[in-house]
Amino acid sequence: MNTMSEKRDFYNVLGVPRTASEAQISEAYRKLALKYHPDRNPDDDEAVVKFKESAEAFEVLSHPEKRARYDRYGLAGMEGGAPHFRDISDIFQAFGDILGGGLFGEFFGPRNRVHRGVDVHTEVTIDLIEAAHGTSKIVRFMRHQRCSACNGSGAKPGTSPEICRYCGGRGQIVQSTGVFSIQTTCPSCHGKGRVIREVCGECSGSGYVPKKITHKVNIPAGVDNGTQMRLSGEGEPSPNGGPTGDCYCFIRVSEHPLFQRDGRNLICQVPITYPQAALGTNIEVPTLDGKETLEIPPGTPTGEIFTLRGRGMPDVRTRGRGNLLVQVHIEVPKKITKDHEELLRQLAEIENSNVTPKRKNFFEKLKEYFQS
Repeated sequence: MNTMSEKRDFYNVLGVPRTASEAQISEAYRKLALKYHPDRNPDDDEAVVKFKESAEAFEVLSHPEKRARYDRYGLAGMEGGAPHFRDISDIFQAFGDILGGGLFGEFFGPRNRVHRGVDVHTEVTIDLIEAAHGTSKIVRFMRHQRCSACNGSGAKPGTSPEICRYCGGRGQIVQSTGVFSIQTTCPSCHGKGRVIREVCGECSGSGYVPKKITHKVNIPAGVDNGTQMRLSGEGEPSPNGGPTGDCYCFIRVSEHPLFQRDGRNLICQVPITYPQAALGTNIEVPTLDGKETLEIPPGTPTGEIFTLRGRGMPDVRTRGRGNLLVQVHIEVPKKITKDHEELLRQLAEIENSNVTPKRKNFFEKLKEYFQS
């Protein structure tokens, strides 16, 4: 059975372009669900895999926020909140109402299931030091809550929703066409079984009003840029008594002026002088925990890397730490003093190095030019 990391691109699974509309995505899923339905493919394990795979792709791409997160982050953005159906019955329960009547009505059964609330998301930015040691942040996001004016009914205070006369409160109508009984959503109440004659002025009949949420998030040490944290139960409420959705908090780690991150390892570029590289020295280098002395042996070439073990980023899972890689570069000064120049020329003679002759001033060069 495929795991989440092994699955193909969700758009490829449904056979639709990335610009596909919601209607195109729904239609593509309908066709695949009918094609790979277990009742049509008995004892075919591959069909079961494709049936589940298409359902998981549809679960993401049919949901605007999940689709936006998937488009931006790919499967990494689905970690922790990725769709997963334990068995075929989960899919029947999840998408019976989406797939409609006809043969699908036979396949997927009744529509009176509860719906889980929609997930929401937010972002928070931290610096590298906070990512290394862990921190707490306050995040803010929007979600809906039950309207207090109508107590969530959507009807004007003092009134109540009425039973739909068209379907008798069932939310469905059944039509017989030959040997099939086609079950479809009631066009009058749109499957709710109730009709609101006078809507609530506070929520415009939805039963919910927006609310700004402030939530404290404890961020563990070792998180990387793009990490997401799930705030369980902090998403949108269910429209019909089901569980609430979750809030996914995406972590942004800002760049550090001294350290570059490579997984658990950190890289620090440190300049040294030619005498230090040639003769050796001890220098102070920065670490996440403060300054540390590093020995530079004589004859160190530019670009040499020194490893300080256990001085990198902590692993968010194992709590181990990576390394700090200190790369030294020989720094060449752009301006030098007269004494410095003389010493360097003496060194060049000792090393038998070919260097540029000492420059003459402009007026000496001009005099020689006219006398030539």
